[in-house]
Amino acid sequence: MFQEYKKILIPVDGSRESELSFRKAVEVAKRNKAAIIITHIIDTRAIQTPTGFEGSFTDEIVRQSKTLMEEYKIYATNEGITDVQTVIEYGSPKAIIAKDLPAEYGVDLIMIGATGLNAIERLFIGSVSEYVIRNAPCDVLVVRTDLENKPKTKKS
Repeated sequence: MFQEYKKILIPVDGSRESELSFRKAVEVAKRNKAAIIITHIIDTRAIQTPTGFEGSFTDEIVRQSKTLMEEYKIYATNEGITDVQTVIEYGSPKAIIAKDLPAEYGVDLIMIGATGLNAIERLFIGSVSEYVIRNAPCDVLVVRTDLENKPKTKKS
C-alpha cells in the first residue's frame, strides 16, 4: 500500500521558498486527504533588545504573523482542505519545527522551503531546513521547485 500522510506541518515565514512549499503541501494534502498545520515561528532571539522586548515592535510582528496565517488558511480552505490549523510559536524555529510541533500534533510529514542562504551564512547561523532534516522524527520534504516542478528563478 502507498504511504498516505495524515498530518502535514508547513512552516512559513513569508519568503518565496516558504510560499512554494506551502502551495505544494496543499496539493499533497489534497491527494492524501490530510490535515495541515501551518506554522510561523517568531524567532525571539531576533527581536530581543538589551532591555527586553520592545512592545510596539513585537506587537507589529505578531499582527503581521496573524495576517499571514489567516491568508494561508483562507487559501488552503478555498483549495478544499477541510482540516486546517494555524500555529504561531515563539522561540527557536529549528527546535520547534523539528521536535516540538511534530510531537504535539502527531505530524507525519514536514514540508519546508529550501533556504536561500549561501555557504558562509549557513556556516554562521545554520539552516533551519538542514536542522529539521537531521532531527525531525518524521519524513521531511524540502521544496525547491514550483507547482510544475520547475526550479524557482530569481524572478519567480
